[in-house]
Amino acid sequence: MNTFQFSTIQTGRGSSMGNLDGQVAFITGAARGQGRAHAVKLASEGADIIAVDLCAPVATAGYDMATEADLAQTVALVEAQGRRIVASVADTRDLDALKSAVDAGVEKLGRLDIVIANAGIAASAKLSWDLSAEEFRELMDINVTGVWLTTKVSIPHIMNGNRGGSIVLISSMAGLRGVPGIAHYSASKHAVRGLAKSLANELGWADIRVNSVHPGNVRTTMIDNEPMVRAFRPDLENPVLADTAPIMSKLNLLPHPWVDPEVIADAVFYLVGPAGRGITGIALPIDLGTSEKFAGG
Repeated sequence: MNTFQFSTIQTGRGSSMGNLDGQVAFITGAARGQGRAHAVKLASEGADIIAVDLCAPVATAGYDMATEADLAQTVALVEAQGRRIVASVADTRDLDALKSAVDAGVEKLGRLDIVIANAGIAASAKLSWDLSAEEFRELMDINVTGVWLTTKVSIPHIMNGNRGGSIVLISSMAGLRGVPGIAHYSASKHAVRGLAKSLANELGWADIRVNSVHPGNVRTTMIDNEPMVRAFRPDLENPVLADTAPIMSKLNLLPHPWVDPEVIADAVFYLVGPAGRGITGIALPIDLGTSEKFAGG
């Protein structure tokens, strides 16, 4: 797959000191939602950004993917923080495209310190035996193989710097519990957790920390789409996300239906920033207590 690269604009450094000044972060799925929130948060703390996104439809996803216009908006938001960004359209399933994107970013920005493997797709509710082989395969390719390839192309750059670093893999609360009706999604997110544990053991000697983050419902297109909303409110003719709030709230210990993506970005910053320098190998749930409420699952 060809990689289209946005032009890199060299912007002036912000006047205030950030916790990540001088560092470079590589973020997948950066065009909108959680990925965009990670990019803006880390940029606000002083990091320059290498960003990629598919910006194309996914046949089995059931909802619209981000666009090149979305990715361009992420570029503008990072630049508004006074940071540099190299943004590319690339498929995390495509090793050559992904490697080209991160290599180009490191060449222009000079180093790599942080990786946020965020790209992934959600799943519509369906019993496991009703899934098609294509539905299962495509979700696994994006949610598991894409995450592994992200680490594969990134780790050599971090190691070459000989400064240590931090990798965060975005899993899900479904990667901590057996969630019925989304077996393929739950399996993929358990795999991400397993990868994080193995990488933490492989890379600890190099002072590279690896952790997984496990969001619950986050107010992005992953839950704010017609198939997902209808699954929660089949009793309504034209339901919208707000109609699902009472049901989603019942899934959580805290009295909220979802969090904004910035809440996840704050937690990711905690792990990659100075406060997280002694943390590796953990699974951090940011799910309003869902995984604890259903701890027997």
